[in-house]
Amino acid sequence: MSEAKSVLVVGSIALDTVKTPVEEHADLLGGSASYAALSASFFAPVNLVGVVGDDFPDSEFDFWRSRNIDARGVQRVNGKTFRWSGEYMWDMNTRETRSVALNVFEHFEPALPDAYRETEMVLLANIAPKLQSHVLDEMKRPRFVIADTMDLWIETTRDDLDALLPRVDLLILNDSEAREMTKETSLVKAGRRIRSYGPKFVAIKKGEHGALLFSENEFFSAGAYPLEDIHDPTGAGDTFAGGVAGYLAQHADGEVAFDQLRRAVIHGSVLASFCVEAFSLERLRTLSAAEIGERYQLFKMMTQFDFST
Repeated sequence: MSEAKSVLVVGSIALDTVKTPVEEHADLLGGSASYAALSASFFAPVNLVGVVGDDFPDSEFDFWRSRNIDARGVQRVNGKTFRWSGEYMWDMNTRETRSVALNVFEHFEPALPDAYRETEMVLLANIAPKLQSHVLDEMKRPRFVIADTMDLWIETTRDDLDALLPRVDLLILNDSEAREMTKETSLVKAGRRIRSYGPKFVAIKKGEHGALLFSENEFFSAGAYPLEDIHDPTGAGDTFAGGVAGYLAQHADGEVAFDQLRRAVIHGSVLASFCVEAFSLERLRTLSAAEIGERYQLFKMMTQFDFST
């Protein structure tokens, strides 16, 4: 595997139970790293780091191998895999966590195989900021670092998060998390303030309303691909992050330019739009590069305009 064009993905691997107003499914593959790794693999090889228990199915390792996802960094230890159960309300935006069992994930400390340490594109999926910093300490010369975060870390480990941010090139978080972090009601003000905390770029996810991207002097507002049916929103944000990382690994040489990031955000949004069409990662398992390209062109056509015609 060519490490220079690979993506290192570090995060949680879980078995989920998801209930919507019309369906319920148990023992689904989940976790931030699972979604991000599969999404990134459409563009670049992936080095995956996580932990699972002895109840985790071997078939998933076989599937990762089939998708050019190197799982040497996935620790299998005695005990049960991290499990999460959640229920979505009718609008599919409101979610209630029914149960969380950290199990083997409770004492997870990322261990990177030597071959992973030279990977240039790093995606720190949603885990504790202290663990994200630990991963960066293990890396040799990461060229571009993407980090995801959540309200739990903003509220409970803010000092660790603040220490991480200057080491991050792109921070990804959602709209409520951006407001929580900055106490700003305006997302534009929030994005600019978060940039002042250290990241070179900031992407704020707005769910079905798209995403905002900030640099020092540039701003981009991306819409969301309109969908008639949403079956399971779980992992959409992680899929978005994986798509961004994978696209940049494939297309960005040298310093990442804002224009490349704009294209990466759109590709991440396209991947996320496929993710929600089925439970767990089932839609991503059958997705083709041709389908991604077709939806990208449709997305472009729907959002492009020219007042000169």
